[in-house]
Amino acid sequence: MMKYKLLGRSGLRVSEFCLGTMTFGTAWGWGCDEAGCRSQLDLFFGQGGNFIDTSNVYGSGQAEEILGNILTPAQRNSTVLGTKYTDNLPGETAHANSAGNQRKNMVQSLEGSLKRLKTDYVDIFYVHTWDFTTRPEEVLRGLDDLIRQGKILYAGISDAPAWVISRCNELADRMGWSPFVVNQFEYSLVERTPDREIVPMSRALDIGMVAWSPLGGGILTGKYTANKDAGGSRRMDNVPYKTLSERNLTIARALDAVAQEAGCTPSQAALKWMLKKRIIPVIGASSADQLKINLASLDVELSDDQLGQLESASAVELGFPHDFFESAKGFVYAGLFDRIDRHRDDGIGTSADAKQNANFSYTDVMIDSPAQA
Repeated sequence: MMKYKLLGRSGLRVSEFCLGTMTFGTAWGWGCDEAGCRSQLDLFFGQGGNFIDTSNVYGSGQAEEILGNILTPAQRNSTVLGTKYTDNLPGETAHANSAGNQRKNMVQSLEGSLKRLKTDYVDIFYVHTWDFTTRPEEVLRGLDDLIRQGKILYAGISDAPAWVISRCNELADRMGWSPFVVNQFEYSLVERTPDREIVPMSRALDIGMVAWSPLGGGILTGKYTANKDAGGSRRMDNVPYKTLSERNLTIARALDAVAQEAGCTPSQAALKWMLKKRIIPVIGASSADQLKINLASLDVELSDDQLGQLESASAVELGFPHDFFESAKGFVYAGLFDRIDRHRDDGIGTSADAKQNANFSYTDVMIDSPAQA
């Protein structure tokens, strides 16, 4: 049974897994029909899940439509539903303001999402991608107006640099606008570059962290390290997403070894590693059976040694200034670093060393969650 986490600096309580809906609908030639989506939702709710992620562009809008058709009033009331704006698909209906972060697209996109979702409001409205064109003031004031109108409850941001997010939240605090309470970004054992800036920034500013592609586009499922003659669909054989580099395959093999030792699947071990880092994985599935396997990671136990193996195998070079801080630590703390009780997590970095990771505190409040009706 899932637990709840407080989402960043807000009081909003979300489940430790977020159900992704990019697979909802078949408009893109793959995915689940409505009956399959209903089975996934029933399973997710039955495990205490309440956090759902979608977007105006998933399945060309079909994902939102399916959610609008399936969710009962009681389920909608108890669900934390997040959708996104910014992106739009090229085509005959595309125009200069049908994509981007500006207020016009923000309002038009939200109105379309509310209609498809058959709801009066969304709990979280994300900026899907930073467009490097719209001023932060326009974005933040626009989102704050929507919150004051009751059409959205919280603002979130996805796929943006750390300096943009920190600048926006400082501006929001100064102007009395609503800040971003959640930050969504790609993160997995094969994509840990957010450890350089995005993760420590989010922790220091108390912004909730939600990770998309927690299984590295399928690399961490065991499909790409197993015997290719064993059969089964491997989508990256035909649709490259995350490079099947030797480094990534080495990480996947290390994951396989840990999973075998722990008596679980590689995907379950990868998801458990992320849960231990207090980052909420967005788990999407092609079927309820696949979702059930991934949710079983809640019951997986990984030892400190096994977690350390995964940390070491997947670590990235943090670069300057993080590596410099390590070398200068003796001078900065006058040789007393290990004797100072550092009770604050001020974002000084996420070390690739698992032992040093233990120095960082995680203050997420966890409470038991009931099964959802």
